[in-house]
Amino acid sequence: MYKKTTVVDMVQVAIVAALYIVITVALGPLGSGAIQFRLSELFNFLPFYNKKYVWSITIGCMISNYMIFGIVDVIVGGLSTLIFVPLGVHLFKKYMVKDVLSGLLNRAFLYFSIFFSVSMFTIAAELKFLFDVPFWLTWLTSGLGEFISLLIGAIVITQVAKRIDFTK
Repeated sequence: MYKKTTVVDMVQVAIVAALYIVITVALGPLGSGAIQFRLSELFNFLPFYNKKYVWSITIGCMISNYMIFGIVDVIVGGLSTLIFVPLGVHLFKKYMVKDVLSGLLNRAFLYFSIFFSVSMFTIAAELKFLFDVPFWLTWLTSGLGEFISLLIGAIVITQVAKRIDFTK
């Protein structure tokens, strides 16, 4: 059944997109380049609770990428987010029922973190094309940085979700 988008939904999407942008821009160079530690990726877990947050993350990512890298990264990073976040949620949502590490993070989030880190091949290819950096090394370093930031984000969102209902 289709759920009608409300003003509250749009405000929540806008707030999360704005938080994504603020965190990304505040961390500056840490969140872009061949070695990435983009803490704002913690919001990638919100679509496990409500798919409307795919738009928050995509919009936040695109605006952040424009501010840091430019239009090419808007397209590559934005499309990558728009494709791989919902795909990862679809693949791993069934694992949401079991916790890992004594309830510290959700098993679905762990699997998603691995999956999304591997998807960083798109960013490695973009950086290879734009700056002629070594593809394999860039894929490794950007993927590891993504994995670390996603693990931190998974723990944060798992804990916050115990107090805030993200499904609404």
